[in-house]
Amino acid sequence: MSPSNLPLPLQRWIDLDPDSEMVDQLIELHRCDPSAAKQLFEGRIGFGTAGLRAAMGPGPNAMNRVVVRQTTAGLVSWFGERRSIEAPSVVIGFDARHRSEQFATDAAREIVEGGGVVYLFDQAASTPVVAHEGLRRGADATIVVTASHNPPADNGYKLYLGDGIQLIPPADDEIAKAIDGVAQQHQQLHQSVVPADRDRSVVDLVGIARLGGELRVCSAAEATAAHRSIAVSTVGGTNRQIKVLYTAMHGVGGRAVVEAMIEAGFPEPTVVAEQFEPDPDFPTTPFPNPEESGALDLAFQTADAAADAPDLILANDPDADRLAVAVPTSDGWHRLSGDDVGALLADHLLRRRGADTERGALVVSSIVSSRFINVLASHYGAESVRTLTGFKWVARPIVDRPDVHYVFGYEEALGYCVNPAVRDKDGIASALVVAEIAADCRAEGTTLLERLDQLAEQFGLFATSQISVAFGHLDLSGQQELRATAGRLNPTDLAGVAVTSVEFLDEGRHLPPTVGVCLDLADGSRVIVRPSGTEPKVKAYFEVVTERSADVPLALVKENANNRLARLEEAVKRLLTS
Repeated sequence: MSPSNLPLPLQRWIDLDPDSEMVDQLIELHRCDPSAAKQLFEGRIGFGTAGLRAAMGPGPNAMNRVVVRQTTAGLVSWFGERRSIEAPSVVIGFDARHRSEQFATDAAREIVEGGGVVYLFDQAASTPVVAHEGLRRGADATIVVTASHNPPADNGYKLYLGDGIQLIPPADDEIAKAIDGVAQQHQQLHQSVVPADRDRSVVDLVGIARLGGELRVCSAAEATAAHRSIAVSTVGGTNRQIKVLYTAMHGVGGRAVVEAMIEAGFPEPTVVAEQFEPDPDFPTTPFPNPEESGALDLAFQTADAAADAPDLILANDPDADRLAVAVPTSDGWHRLSGDDVGALLADHLLRRRGADTERGALVVSSIVSSRFINVLASHYGAESVRTLTGFKWVARPIVDRPDVHYVFGYEEALGYCVNPAVRDKDGIASALVVAEIAADCRAEGTTLLERLDQLAEQFGLFATSQISVAFGHLDLSGQQELRATAGRLNPTDLAGVAVTSVEFLDEGRHLPPTVGVCLDLADGSRVIVRPSGTEPKVKAYFEVVTERSADVPLALVKENANNRLARLEEAVKRLLTS
């Protein structure tokens, strides 16, 4: 029972919430800090770069069972009103995080009671496996309950439509309005909801007709096998001799990667045992993002202690849609950047595509990724397309440009699409292709780092970096705040180099309008500033370009490029925080 003196928004929420732990948490927060409890109801979690993602907790701005139910009920409503689909078919999968399976079950219940057909995974699976399964079954939508690489307290909800790609406007706005409509109906109905009704579904509560849907079990093993065949088919050539150390980062990709590598003919990889099995508490890495400094330390330690030293370290994030790569050097292990891996994959896949020369070839990358892919595309006679950040944009040419061969898509945040049969980041298939490249290099008596040097010698050096500046007090949802932030960047000079153009990305001159600013400098450098899609941060991305000269050693070129990057980083950081 809840106290009778709760503010109305809190009482309405408690009436709907079937999670007693969340209810108790909300009541206790109101008792200790009424202002903080009130803030939980200011706004609603919305679809960002990669769907819904937030800390788990009570209220509409967090991840919880009510939000999942309302979101799914809104989706059912949208299908009926906007798509005239009264019985949508939906594949639902989930990762191994706390509450993921419960959230997936709640979502399934809403769809079934709304008249739809649900294929609910019988156990946790990786995001690329679930995304592929939705496309394989021809589902109207696919839901993946996951927070990807976020901290243990978070969870999320990725939504793909029938084309196998995540939401873009106007569908995301339309579905958000439908969700708001469900929430408003709850506000009107809350007084009629008694505790005995607490576990009734949202669809039932808001009066959407029960059309007699159906729940079917989706075998995670079968879906993983289907995805594995796609991943294995992506690998070509004959070289397979490479010693790999793999870590699943306490996520769900472990067995899928190991089995795929074996089936593709690679030696069975050594694994980081402490991180191989799914664990929602992520005990060895509280921020399980392989991009973060220190996230791969245990993998490095395991590699150093191995009796048979590995040639390569591969790491997935917890839902296995991203891939990190590390290689040995004389100074220890070195993690390749997303742009490094993107260059290796693009070069390899473009060189290998020979048999499909009748169709034009296409490579795709986000605007904050290195422009080196443009050079590679030109060299191999392919077209290079730049998109907004997020694979909902990077993968979209797969369906928008069916006349061309989509060879490869990537974004610098360790996301790669190496086979358009999965229209999203795929850290499993990408792992196999990177292992293939490393095996090719080994057969040629070289390494991945030396291959990158060869590309720099041939095409010039494209050096990239990025910084994040936290602005917890700012509202980063609108262009006005970012314009004010970006306005502190001198439009005529940056780190002693003239700024030749300033493009506010909300003007949509080359891409759909988004929040951000792009600065081009006289020496060919580029700086892009944008807010994070999931955190209260401003991110700045830097790239400096140096044409190769036979008279200057590559080592010196790299040193000069790194110095230029450091000066740009310092200048932008100083201006952003002044």
